[in-house]
Amino acid sequence: MIHIHPVSDLRNKFPEIESLAQAGQPVFLTKNGHGSLVVLSLESYSNLTDDIEVRLDEADRAAAESDVRLSHGEVFNRLRGLL
Repeated sequence: MIHIHPVSDLRNKFPEIESLAQAGQPVFLTKNGHGSLVVLSLESYSNLTDDIEVRLDEADRAAAESDVRLSHGEVFNRLRGLL
């Protein structure tokens, strides 16, 4: 279930927002009817970002071992060809 609350609930109903986030559910906060923030538990945030650091380290190692450099246009053209 998607949880959408006004940003004022962060102040007024913090325990409820915290409880939802700690249960692994993202809480979407709105301001003036538009999306403003997403509240996640530290565990959920870590699950989203931990793999990124590992992959960036792998990419850095691969780049250090090769002299091949591609422009963004070449990369996107290759991706389009694969799709």
